[in-house]
Amino acid sequence: MSGSEPGHRIERVETVYQGWGRLLLATLRTPDGSVITRQIEDHGDAVAVLPYDATRGTVLLVRQSRPPLIFRSEHESVYEALAGRIDPGEDADTTARREAMEECGVALGAIDLVGHFFAMPAVSTERLSLYLAPYSLADRTSAGGGLAHDHEDIEVIEMRLDDLWEKGMAALADMKTAILVLALRERLDAQAWPPAA
Repeated sequence: MSGSEPGHRIERVETVYQGWGRLLLATLRTPDGSVITRQIEDHGDAVAVLPYDATRGTVLLVRQSRPPLIFRSEHESVYEALAGRIDPGEDADTTARREAMEECGVALGAIDLVGHFFAMPAVSTERLSLYLAPYSLADRTSAGGGLAHDHEDIEVIEMRLDDLWEKGMAALADMKTAILVLALRERLDAQAWPPAA
């Protein structure tokens, strides 16, 4: 029997750590009757959004210090779509708009859902809702940069799409961002971007 067959049953869950997220230890019974344990990381669901200006040919990306990358000795921060956890009482759309304002200082109008994705289903419960969102220069109403009391220290980058395409997928080490960039490229190709002069 493979691990994907029905019949795996969680018999007990122990909270090993609780803080911003929870680290759980789950005891499962497999279809053949074996008892196994698995770690589960649970911090709730999140969103990521990639604002783009098709008229000017730009996107908004962010960079910030990421302790797991520092731990890996990856000293170069990666380009990321803006993102954040869905707070209690919020829906994904509301979170996407809130995070856009906090991180990039941009007020979003229309937002378009690309889809819902599990980034690491082997260890994390997090489901990411990914969005594309058109914006214009007039929608950038503040500097962004994240919440000072959370020490986010976010660098906002408005990058030309041509420069992003030139960097290629190798520059997009962050998976959610890579998915959104591919979705944007597909969308703009369908609209014959860049528009004819």
